[in-house]
Amino acid sequence: MLIDPKFVQTAVEIVLRAGEIQMSRLGQDLRVDKKGPIDLVTEVDVEIEMMCRESLAEYFPSHEVMGEELPNPVSGPNRGASHRWIFDPIDGTVNFAHGLPIFCSSLALEVEGQVVVGAVFDPTRQELFVAERGGGARLNGVSISVSTSADLLDAMLCTGFPYDVHETVDEVVGLFGAFVAQAQAVRRLGSAALDLCYVAAGRLDGFWEQRLKPWDTAAGALIVEEAGGQVSDLQGESFSPMNGNVLASNKHLHDQMLKVIRSVGLRCL
Repeated sequence: MLIDPKFVQTAVEIVLRAGEIQMSRLGQDLRVDKKGPIDLVTEVDVEIEMMCRESLAEYFPSHEVMGEELPNPVSGPNRGASHRWIFDPIDGTVNFAHGLPIFCSSLALEVEGQVVVGAVFDPTRQELFVAERGGGARLNGVSISVSTSADLLDAMLCTGFPYDVHETVDEVVGLFGAFVAQAQAVRRLGSAALDLCYVAAGRLDGFWEQRLKPWDTAAGALIVEEAGGQVSDLQGESFSPMNGNVLASNKHLHDQMLKVIRSVGLRCL
């Protein structure tokens, strides 16, 4: 598939601008609101998403935009457009709100239901992950690839906890414990987009999480695939950013990770 270079350039431009805003506000006294008991949104999230929407409306007025913080219209001239941008202004908002420097911005472009461009920028480390379908994945312009670990005992894994963890703690911690019992190490960083990029870069060998949103995974999943990894849902079926559950690995570990998930009888909601 030929990807218009302007699409990639736009994705990179927006996530880099988002990173500049994030760093200019990190550690400041921010207004923080709650969308749920532990689901936070800051004024910076909203500011960045407005910037993204305004930029995309100027560059590609016929494209649809799906973002985390501002209303996504259920109707309108662009609803159901062939091109849809999926944006997370700050992936890792809880970290950002506490001044913990593990967060990023994430932007993907979906064409006819297939993600074809993904860009994730971590401003604290100045790391820009980019992928286009069929064109590989890059970190700061250099090609990246997944790890070669072939046994869970040698694997560094990562996960995240869903916002309903207080109601589903036994399920979430049960699966976490099952992986702890078999892997070399398991981490929980607080940014699904970065977790996926770290799998792509070979820093992590596998990642799983439940009940995510499309903006959490759309860009990162493409980056994993283009780095030679494998992405599915938690039942091993085809992955879609819309289904909320994700398992990403270096391919060698995928079946082993699915076996662990099945061993705890997880209900993939």
